[in-house]
Parts: sequence; C-alpha cells; structure tokens
Amino acid sequence: MERKLLLLGILRQQEMHGYQLYEYIDKALSACTDMTKPTAYYILNKMADEGWISEELTQEGNRPPRKVYRLTPLGEAEFQHLLRENLAHFTPVNFPDVIGLAFLDLLPVEESNALLKQRREELKEALQAAQSTPTHPGSLQWVVKHQIDYLTWELDWVDQLIKEKHAS
Repeated sequence: MERKLLLLGILRQQEMHGYQLYEYIDKALSACTDMTKPTAYYILNKMADEGWISEELTQEGNRPPRKVYRLTPLGEAEFQHLLRENLAHFTPVNFPDVIGLAFLDLLPVEESNALLKQRREELKEALQAAQSTPTHPGSLQWVVKHQIDYLTWELDWVDQLIKEKHAS
C-alpha cells in the first residue's frame, strides 16, 4: 500500500517517465522507502493495468521512446483512499537489526563495545545523509524530519548502551 501511495502521490504532483520517477525517489525520498527500480516499474505496470495511471510513449531527439506516467481520475480516487488509510492507522515496526542485543551479554565486553561503536558510526553516517537531504516542498519535509528524529534517537540510545556496557 505504501509504495502505491508514494508513486501515486508523486505522479499526482507531476507526470514523469519511469527513470525520472525512480531517480526522484532514490535521491529525495530514500529516507522513507527502499524501493528498487524493478519494484517501481512493476508497481507502475500494475497501476496502469488497474487504470490508476496512464502511459504515453514519448520520444525526444535520438533517444529511445519512454513511457510517461500520468495519474487518472481513478488513480486520484485510489490515492485519496490510500492517503486516508495510511494517515489514520499505525503500523507496528519490527527492528530485525536489534535481535543481536538479546545476546549481547554472550560476547566479551570489549568486543561488544567495539561492535556497538561500529554500529554507532553507521548510524552517524545515516543521520548525516538524512540531514543532507535536499529540502522538500510542502509535507514531504515531514518524512525527512521523521527519519532524522528517529536516527538521532537511535544514536543517543546506542551511546547510552555503550556507556552502560562500559560501566559494567
């Protein structure tokens, strides 16, 4: 549902060809999705089959023809439905990368601290990347802010864990 909402929402703002759409997602919205290019094209094809978007073949100069995607009235209705459904409900999040914390005490303190410090550095890099994301118009800024706030919290949490493990 979220991926369809994302694609429909972007196309609602501007018609785009597939590569342009994927590049926008990859550069501007990677904080909220890990959608791959094949997945984006697959969903675009499914939405075209559903009548939510239309496809128009265009060609510029000697370039190969490209499909330009555009939201249809049916797609607008589906976008409105998905938007309301997404905003109204909370979906619990699983954090598979924290399973190792359940077994942290099975490693020597020095090794576990070194691993947590490595994790901390990766978090710092992710936070810096999110903070350097270009400013978004309108409500898109909230997606990036959410990611920045989460990464800041996670970084603080790991710092506290390292501090507590070091004291033990």
